[in-house]
Amino acid sequence: MSSRPFTIGVLALQGAYEAHAKTLRALGATPKLVRRPADLEGIDGLIMPGGESTTMLKFLERHNFFDTLKTFVQTTPTFGTCAGAILLAKCVENPAQKSLAALDITVERNAYGRQIDSTILTAPTKLEGAPLEMVFIRAPRITQTGSEVEILASRDEYPVLVRQGHLLAATFHPELSSDHRVHQLFLNLIG
Repeated sequence: MSSRPFTIGVLALQGAYEAHAKTLRALGATPKLVRRPADLEGIDGLIMPGGESTTMLKFLERHNFFDTLKTFVQTTPTFGTCAGAILLAKCVENPAQKSLAALDITVERNAYGRQIDSTILTAPTKLEGAPLEMVFIRAPRITQTGSEVEILASRDEYPVLVRQGHLLAATFHPELSSDHRVHQLFLNLIG
């Protein structure tokens, strides 16, 4: 394990990026807000938060950011939550859209309904400890996973927390919970 605290980039285009930064600080990591390609330099990992994936794509089309990010996530630990999970997915449906195509999953956008259908569930996971609180807000549904993808938590038989090598994705918002185990899992992937 590194003797220095990890510097974790948080894609700060929209969404609850400040909540991710607060959780990272609570775990002893140093958050760095990422708004342009140059901000990716010198970070140990990246969190891509929730928000609206099509809006995020519009921001990423500026300054060659999308292509830079696509290369970055191939080799650097990256954690996508909700819209961030959509951006990481190899295949996006309902409707189809461009993605970074890094994580071998298929996601269906807004599969659990509209904002009014948002919910908080507590369910068992493969993480150590008690069942995990999961906050779902207009969440995508992971409908398929590749053979290299480990399913760490599910909702109604569908994966909601998955890991593939240096990539982690959640269709819920762990940054909106006081339980920091998912963020700690991401830090453990790095070091």
